[in-house]
Amino acid sequence: MRFFQGMDINSSALGAQRLRLDLISANIANANTTRTPEGGPYRRKVPVFAENLQQAVGGNALSGVRVLAVTEDQSPFRQVYDPAHPDANLDGYVLYPNVNIVNEMVNLMEAGRSYEANVTAFNTSKEMFKAALSIGKS
Repeated sequence: MRFFQGMDINSSALGAQRLRLDLISANIANANTTRTPEGGPYRRKVPVFAENLQQAVGGNALSGVRVLAVTEDQSPFRQVYDPAHPDANLDGYVLYPNVNIVNEMVNLMEAGRSYEANVTAFNTSKEMFKAALSIGKS
């Protein structure tokens, strides 16, 4: 294992969780957006992560996480009866985004905890390296 491999893994996870937090924020902000430039309501955005493998002596070595894509959730839109709304269809129903605020808040807390755990692991590695370097000073 390389000297800084643990820090590399933690930093890639921090970047991935940061993207996840950004997407959750966008989902919450657009929870009531019924009209987008693409047409129709906003679709919930979801990141797709994968492990990042690098070739190493004797096989593959884990070196963090990478973002494969940002996809749109294909679950159905919410239909709300509101014939006075400008985006209502002929039956009086408005299509609202497929964003569930409760689920987004749970995902937000989970991503925040994961980010925090990776910061803690990164700082622990840094302290271990500092302690190892101070052994040679004495």
